[in-house]
Amino acid sequence: MTNPSLPADERTPLAGRRVTEVLATSTGGVGTHVRSILAPLRAAGAEVQVCGPAATDELFDFAGTGASFRPVEISAGLAPGADARAVAALRRALSGTDLVHAHGLRAGLVAAAARRLAPRAPRLVLTLHNALPERGGLVRLVLAALERATVRGADVVLAASGDLADNARRLGARDVRTAPVSAPPLPPVRRTRAEVRAGLGLADGRPLVVAVGRLHPQKGYEFLLDAAARWVAEGGQVPLVAIAGDGPLHDDLARRIDAEGLPATLLGRRDDVADLLSAADVCVLPSRWEARSLTAQEALRIGTPLVATRTGGLPELLGDAAELVEVGDAGALADAVVRVLTDPAHAARLVEAGRRQAATWPDEAGTAAQLVALYRELLGPPRGKP
Repeated sequence: MTNPSLPADERTPLAGRRVTEVLATSTGGVGTHVRSILAPLRAAGAEVQVCGPAATDELFDFAGTGASFRPVEISAGLAPGADARAVAALRRALSGTDLVHAHGLRAGLVAAAARRLAPRAPRLVLTLHNALPERGGLVRLVLAALERATVRGADVVLAASGDLADNARRLGARDVRTAPVSAPPLPPVRRTRAEVRAGLGLADGRPLVVAVGRLHPQKGYEFLLDAAARWVAEGGQVPLVAIAGDGPLHDDLARRIDAEGLPATLLGRRDDVADLLSAADVCVLPSRWEARSLTAQEALRIGTPLVATRTGGLPELLGDAAELVEVGDAGALADAVVRVLTDPAHAARLVEAGRRQAATWPDEAGTAAQLVALYRELLGPPRGKP
């Protein structure tokens, strides 16, 4: 909300400015973040356009915020022919744009190239949401070279976590700032804990472990299934693992669950994450790497104990408000979950610490206000003002 008592140029500091937000294929955090900033940018007076894959817009309905949408098919992986077409499409879309903000390295690569070809180059902001994937050989070398060129070409690099900011500085970025990505508030809980558990076929008293996120190698779900196998081998009351999300590993994970008879179920993409987290005894984030995980933020805000990996920006984000284990250590992951499930006092301490930690995070309004201030810094006063 703007303050009507402020002078007009302070109420609408981006008046007369055209801003283009660019993203690649997204089914989760990046798309959620981009959608959350569109209305505040428009309220600041900007004409806002979003460019990205049509399938991503179908998920997030960017136009529903009042922004315009132009399809630019930026894939999640390197594809030279498709990338060339995306650069050409984005160059056309950038006509009249004052500032382009690329979210993620893939979007940044296309935006930097399109900007160089534009008749009037707009200012370029790049937000780094993720680290480069763990790959070897020539692909890794190519990605690293593209990363270096992209961060050096941006006017400002925003990093979702401190490790990403440090890496951007090492690569020679001109201006690097840490800019936390806040999780939008979850919708209200619609069902009781008992109703959610009944829907999952849980018997009374059986623990429920919930994980939320894209079924992608980055998320480390094989380690969670390794932990589930340990619980089966140890006997006793075995928790049910419910994983909400879709992605390229669905079939592989489903085959393993069936072949090994693991106590796990794949729920697919869900719109009732608040219900699932409220019904869970513990939330698990077994990722190989994360910056500022939206799932981790959601779990702590809703009051669900969290077990996560000590990687990327998670220690910085979570502090002492979660059980942290090393990446890939299924034994430590299994033990940490059991500790939360069997020690109510420990679980209660995590919940309380989580609420305190969550209170220190910026909300959506704070995140959007930081962006408005940055755009104004780069673009100067509204058009027509000295």
